[in-house]
Amino acid sequence: MAPKRIVVFSAQYLPHIGGVEKYTANLARALAAQGFEPTVVTSDVSAPAGIERTGDGFDVVRLPSFPLVGGRMPVPRKNAEFRDLWRFVESRSYDAVLVNTRFYLHSLLGLRLAKRQGIRAAVCEHGSAYLTFGNAVLDKAVIAYEHAITMVAKRYRPDFYAVSSKGLSWLGTFGIEGSGVLSNAIDAEAFRASASTRSFRRENGISDGDLLVSFIGRFIPEKGVDALVEAMRILDERGVPAVLAMAGTGPLEEKVRDAGLENIVVLGALEQNDIASLLLQSDLFCLPTRSEGFSTSLLEAAACSTPALITDVGGVAEMIPNADFGTVLSDARAITIADEIARLEADRALLASQGAHAYERVRTLCSWERTACDAARACGLKES
Repeated sequence: MAPKRIVVFSAQYLPHIGGVEKYTANLARALAAQGFEPTVVTSDVSAPAGIERTGDGFDVVRLPSFPLVGGRMPVPRKNAEFRDLWRFVESRSYDAVLVNTRFYLHSLLGLRLAKRQGIRAAVCEHGSAYLTFGNAVLDKAVIAYEHAITMVAKRYRPDFYAVSSKGLSWLGTFGIEGSGVLSNAIDAEAFRASASTRSFRRENGISDGDLLVSFIGRFIPEKGVDALVEAMRILDERGVPAVLAMAGTGPLEEKVRDAGLENIVVLGALEQNDIASLLLQSDLFCLPTRSEGFSTSLLEAAACSTPALITDVGGVAEMIPNADFGTVLSDARAITIADEIARLEADRALLASQGAHAYERVRTLCSWERTACDAARACGLKES
């Protein structure tokens, strides 16, 4: 019997770095390993338009797009190349469509394809708050846009899911009753084993006695970058022996560098094996983010036995059910972050215990095999 075909729509994809991108790639890989035939349809934001044959058992189709808002909001560019590639996508018959995130025009392409082929469609939510671009006027327009495009998506009557329980609750904002959770996941042991041999303490002159705090993500307002920098300024003034290593890039990178704080090290974008190495060497992972569906970096930290200090966003309740597994910030203010880092710096035994518990939790609860099975069921391709 021919394998069941699932086409997965994701507006952004690797090598563009982000949680949804990693989720899409890992889910497609896990579906292929379970005998399905996935195809990923994305935009050309980070790689040329065309068809890529991967070595993981699935194809990636990159459609031409206009990279609005620095590539964060790709819009289909329906030129001749787009039409040729779209004909290729439509020429295949599929058994189900899975759309990652509901608020891209790219997502509507997937829902239209499902309607035309008369197949089941599922939409997976990856956020737990409105999109934000750090501009009050633009953010108001974005909220209106989110509601408008979600209304259009609802007309196709897909089943809606989310990567965390908080994301599932967030769907209620748009009058959507979610059908379940398709959890973010990680191969914890493989990620941990992939670590490079780099020594970030030695490379950056960080003392073994200093608390090494890591941040991994885009340098954008919604990740809490401004508050985190200010928190390190407060800790510097207090004389708390903590150093923040920030891995990533983004529009706030220059602002972070210009802060001129000796207890902040900007590492730039890192490869996955270097991220694993950084986390293994870190005493604490800090992410005072405004919104997450289920942070991939949180899972990566747990895989490296690194406890997290994080705001109460999507996925946190699953990974940090109580203080034995990490620390949940009461708010994302700089003073709150600084106070918690100082408290944890003074209790290294607690950090070690939290890290050990976090590793056991992520290893047993968050596997891609499990999420792929759930996704197949959501698409009606596997019995419950």
